[in-house]
Amino acid sequence: MAIEHEIRLRVRYEETDAMRVVHYSKYFVWFEAGRVELLRSVGIQFKDFEKKGLFFPVVEAMANYKASARFDDEILLKTKITKIGNTSVRFENRVIKLPELSLICEGHTVHVLTDADGRPTQIPEEMKAGLST
Repeated sequence: MAIEHEIRLRVRYEETDAMRVVHYSKYFVWFEAGRVELLRSVGIQFKDFEKKGLFFPVVEAMANYKASARFDDEILLKTKITKIGNTSVRFENRVIKLPELSLICEGHTVHVLTDADGRPTQIPEEMKAGLST
């Protein structure tokens, strides 16, 4: 069963552009918030890996924009893990406008676990187990 997590966010003024809609780059900031909270919900925190000299950089990012979000809109961010490889994890995201539940954006990021020198390293079995519960 795929692990899923939801958080609610409200669009801040600084997230909008000159056209008064959320700037496209902000969706990736939201994806990161969803990813961090999903991992936290299963007891995994980035700071613990960093203390061990391990990092989780983005190696692929994609977003497909369906509609605009604007200042003060409330959104629901759904994040789930869809694939766990030997060294990588794929997170998928859906940004939904509330209360009408309309899809605004969907996308994904892929992350590779690396050592301090940036070399891919095996995802520990305990982490894999925690991510696939």
